[in-house]
Amino acid sequence: MATINYLTRIEFDDGAISRLPSLLAELGVKRPLIATDKGLVATGIVEKVLALFETRPVVFDGTPANPTEDAVLAAYEIFKSENCDGIVGLGGGSSLDLAKAVRLLSGHPGPLAQYTAVAGGASRIHGKICPMIAVPTTSGTGSEVGRAAVIITAEGRKLGILSGFMLPSIALCDPELTYGLPPFLTAATGMDALSHCLETYMAPSVNPPAEAIALDGLKRGLPALRTAVKEGQNRDARWNMMMAALEGAMAFQKGLGAVHALTHPLGAIRELNLHHGTLNAVLTPAVLRFNRQAIGKKWDVLAEMLGGVPDEAIAQLNKEIGMPSGLEAMGVTQAMMEKVSGEALKDHCHGTNPRLATQEEYLEIMRDSR
Repeated sequence: MATINYLTRIEFDDGAISRLPSLLAELGVKRPLIATDKGLVATGIVEKVLALFETRPVVFDGTPANPTEDAVLAAYEIFKSENCDGIVGLGGGSSLDLAKAVRLLSGHPGPLAQYTAVAGGASRIHGKICPMIAVPTTSGTGSEVGRAAVIITAEGRKLGILSGFMLPSIALCDPELTYGLPPFLTAATGMDALSHCLETYMAPSVNPPAEAIALDGLKRGLPALRTAVKEGQNRDARWNMMMAALEGAMAFQKGLGAVHALTHPLGAIRELNLHHGTLNAVLTPAVLRFNRQAIGKKWDVLAEMLGGVPDEAIAQLNKEIGMPSGLEAMGVTQAMMEKVSGEALKDHCHGTNPRLATQEEYLEIMRDSR
């Protein structure tokens, strides 16, 4: 039997950000907290958003590249002290995930570890939490329509908090917000989106709608990513990349796999603070090779769509758009790989890979990605 669930309200259009104040009012939010990061503040986008309001919202701009429980708690203290009644996640996946975690705390006591998927936390999460609008400024994580927040908990583990209640009340998607994204971040976040489409398509659970959405995301994203990296102001490319990111996350209902089981603990390595999408890009070719024997005819579907042997096609795309040559070039050591290989077995994405990896096989995937 297949259990299929979809999703939340999505407002998608060029210029859609202008509707943010009215959508908050529709949700009954009078004093929102905007959760973002200092890098986005420096671009001027945050000020552009604040200028839409008659009364300027409260801002938390301390989101780190890989959101931590400490940052979530700092944002929640502002939320409480300023008597906020709703939250806007504005930025890439880190800001959106941090906002989701703040929203969780608006109706639940800490610490966050008790709500993680690996701790069976979904049963502890309820819907008595504040409204949230997610506004992505990258085309990557799709967190705006995802039911997860991935946070480095106080224990130092990067873990997913998953629940249907974690879905934002509204996803407000404006491709124009991505026009100024530099080429490397366009590439890295774009590979995040494509890895979601690939992994969800390969996941073994029965969900034909999700598979169709994942394939449409690939169909849109593959040509759009190449164009967006070269032509950041290309309207069609930016529109299709944001849609591909959205679709990759809509297909999360099928589950992810070994790429993400590895990138989550790799992203938790504090001394490296590695970008999630870049890690996904580097690991995807090796995971495709690992999965080949388990995915049957899906390999041929991917070969036709990618225009060649899937793992080779993704490796070539990585090279074209300037992704790192491998994990070693990103500073990942053999000792780090050995630790991560064990952590991957505990990740919530491990169980939905089409071929379950052992610790040694995870280690070999990383060695293959050096």
